[in-house]
Amino acid sequence: MTPQLDPVLERLVGFGRELRQRGLPVGTGRILTFCRAVRVLAPADRDRLYWAGRLSLIGRREDFEAYDQAFDDWFARNDLAPVIELNLPAPAGDEPERVEFPGELEVEVGMTAARWRSADEDEEPEGEAALRIVASGVEVLRDKSFADLTAEERARVSRMIRRLAVSVPVRRTRRTRPAAKGATFDVRRTLRRSLRTEGEPFHRAWRSRGSRARPLVLILDVSGSMAPYSRALMQFAYAAMVAGRRVETFCFGTRLTRVTRTLRTKDPDRALHEIGRTVEDWEGGTRIGESLKTLLDEWSQRTALRGAVVVLCSDGLERGDPELLRQQMARLRRLARQVVWVNPLKGSPKYEPLARGMAAALPSIDVFLPGHNLESLEDLGRILSA
Repeated sequence: MTPQLDPVLERLVGFGRELRQRGLPVGTGRILTFCRAVRVLAPADRDRLYWAGRLSLIGRREDFEAYDQAFDDWFARNDLAPVIELNLPAPAGDEPERVEFPGELEVEVGMTAARWRSADEDEEPEGEAALRIVASGVEVLRDKSFADLTAEERARVSRMIRRLAVSVPVRRTRRTRPAAKGATFDVRRTLRRSLRTEGEPFHRAWRSRGSRARPLVLILDVSGSMAPYSRALMQFAYAAMVAGRRVETFCFGTRLTRVTRTLRTKDPDRALHEIGRTVEDWEGGTRIGESLKTLLDEWSQRTALRGAVVVLCSDGLERGDPELLRQQMARLRRLARQVVWVNPLKGSPKYEPLARGMAAALPSIDVFLPGHNLESLEDLGRILSA
């Protein structure tokens, strides 16, 4: 005998099965993700519930219309009140909290932890398989090198990279602005306010220095030796472009190509396809020194390199003159606020920067990072935010 389901779970799981009956590819893993999303959003109104389902249950644009129709039909027949009134406290800190739904589900909600446990021996086998992916797949993909990913894993990692929260670096400005509390006492405003209180400065005014986004310049190596990593780095550049307008992106192999305008689109796949068509030396040779010289000679004023954070992604396997690379890196370091070099080869514990290009560039590098997997790109995002 199947135990009675919780009213909230009954409506959420039932909605997922309704979509499946209408021919939409909604597996048990997606239904679980939907339940977790509603749990995090609680209390959830109708709009939040709609978007939680559309983001977690639907993966294809052509299914949007069918989803809208199913949502209206299902929740017209089933009361929304139990879902809307769900008001569970959020888990504290990073500790996962166990939320039990009688009879079928037991979910641990946390950073990446979740598991499916069947209370009925007749439970569908796909539930356990889907949950193994949810429970450990994300963590495995974070550590796995881009060069070792399968086609399916590469597509999943691409979507995860696009969702990275990349913040452009900021700097303190010299100009001050009114503030509730600040380091500077505003004499003028205080005196003006005192006129309302017969000259007594009861209400003091303060000023503080403002902040402004620093320019962020991404220079991506798309030569043949970087082929396993180029697409992932381009996905990171797309995520960074969303963070602010003061972001410039360049690609180089044997010559430099600006791709900033191409990346400013709502369709990342189309942008990457267009870049692959535009950059004629994609997966060709590597001339880092000459490409940097072109950047500094032709683009330094327009891209505001002065005071920028520059991220150069390359394995450092220079085919040109290492001395030219040394000179151009020194020029770049004098202009930029910070130079970050991301090298996928550094992900190996046995790596040493002995290549001629890498050895020539090292003296002008502030931060030297690996860039071989998703975890290393997350570290890069945190460094940029800091």
